[in-house]
Parts: sequence; structure tokens; C-alpha cells
Amino acid sequence: MSNDSDPIEKSAMQKLIATLDLEKLEENLFRGTSPQIGWQRVFGGQVIAQALVAACRTVEADRFVHSLHAYFMRPGDPSVPIIYQVERIRNGSSFNTRRVVAIQHGEAIFSMSASFQIEEDGYDHQMPAPKVPAPETLLSESQLQEAFLAKAPPMIRKYWQNKRPIEIKPVSLAHYISNEKLPPNQDIWVRAVGEVPDDRCFQAAVLAYLSDMTLLDTSLYAHGTTIFDPNIQVASLDHAMWFHRPCKLDDWLLYTQDSPSASGARGLTRGSIMTRDGVLIASVTQEGLIRKRAND
Repeated sequence: MSNDSDPIEKSAMQKLIATLDLEKLEENLFRGTSPQIGWQRVFGGQVIAQALVAACRTVEADRFVHSLHAYFMRPGDPSVPIIYQVERIRNGSSFNTRRVVAIQHGEAIFSMSASFQIEEDGYDHQMPAPKVPAPETLLSESQLQEAFLAKAPPMIRKYWQNKRPIEIKPVSLAHYISNEKLPPNQDIWVRAVGEVPDDRCFQAAVLAYLSDMTLLDTSLYAHGTTIFDPNIQVASLDHAMWFHRPCKLDDWLLYTQDSPSASGARGLTRGSIMTRDGVLIASVTQEGLIRKRAND
């Protein structure tokens, strides 16, 4: 693993790559750590990404992830390492299947199945990208902070002020500045802040990391609230992702999301991640807990 005691301060992306560069303990057994940034639980996207790296390191170099299906079972504790145990379910002539379990304090906190495939030619089509403003026409994160954060609740200020490896530019800010009930969809530009290694495993892992951002919020649009509302308990429950086409993550990506349903204290959100020129690189589906807290 990379040494976090380097004299030169690392960028947020360098820290993320170091976090994803798991330590191999034994065959099929890996250890990962979490950045100490004051959060009470590990960010779900980090666990997905680390589990994917663990799985990648047990397959041949000519096979690349095309799908993953994950369940969050317990909150991750950022103060202790996470052990990733990989089970080699199947090694086929074209496909490999892996199951990964993340363990802390002797209990499973997360499980994931992932499928890998050799590169093959075949039919190719995709739905067209939505027409949205270019990222350069939107406020930068620093401009957002200056314009809106002074009067924002402490949790929202903390979220936006942290240095992060992924920059986010929402096309609309209405959700953050009002309690109006809005259609349950949103478009967000996202970009890696710093260089992502020219390695398909790390590129997929960073894509998986950012795929967990903002999804739960989309399911709350129709109810005029946000994940920062102290009266709501929110948590990712499961997460599925399909990797359609490789991408080097060296430019802005459009993350378009919609929430077709919320019921039973759960919200479902779907997402499509596209390049600036409209190439679909990944699809995402997540169901999350959006439970109203009981009044004292």
C-alpha cells in the first residue's frame, strides 16, 4: 500500500487511489483502510470501489468488470481496517465471477458479486444523452460555496467544503435552496479532480466510487427534502452497476438520475453516466433507506 506519511501533501485523488490500493494479506484476502476525515461511517462508494479492486486482483489481466451487484448490511467503521475476502465462484472461458465480503469487527458489513468478461465485439447501441448545459456554464464548487454555503446548515457546509477527489456540478440548485416538491430527476456533471491511473481496474473502481454520490437525494426530490434533513434516516441498501464502455475519466461526465418509486421507507434511483459527447459508459441502480425519524 502507498505510504500516507510522504512529506509532500497528496491531492484528494492521490489519497483516493492510495485508499483503493489494497494490501494483500493472503491469497483472496485483502485489507483496506479509510481516510480519517471526521465521518462517522465509511462512504458506501469507497466500500464498493475497494471490493471491486479486491475482485479485480483475482482475475486474469484480459478480463474486465461488466457488472456488479452489492448489498450494504452494516455501517462501516472508518477507524479500523476493512478485510475483503474474495471467493472465486467461477472461471470460465469468457467470464469470471467473484463474490466479495467486507468484514469489520468479525461481522460482514457488505457483500458484492461481480462478473468479468474478455473483450468481445458485438451489437452496439445506446439511448441518446439528454440535452443539458455544458459544465463550463455552471457555477464551480468554489462559486457554489461562496454563493450558498454562508447560510447553509452545518452538515451541508461540511459536505461541500471537504476536499474531495470528485468535483460535482449540479445542473439545478433548486433542491438545495428550497423545500419545493420537484420532479424526481436530476442531472449532475462530475469530474475526477486529478489524474486517474491508466489502468482499467482503477478506472472502474473510481467510477464505482462516484456512482454512489447523490442517488439518495434524487429519491427525495418529490418530497421537498434532502439527505441533510435531520428528521430523515438515510442509508444505501443495495447498489447495482453495469460497465458498458471503458473511459479514462479525464473529462467531465454527465450523471443523469431519476427515481421511479419511493415506498416502504425506501427510495429507488436509476442513473446513467455518460461522457461529455454522450457516450454511455455505465448504468446504475440503487435502493436506499429514506425513513422518517419518529418524533420525540
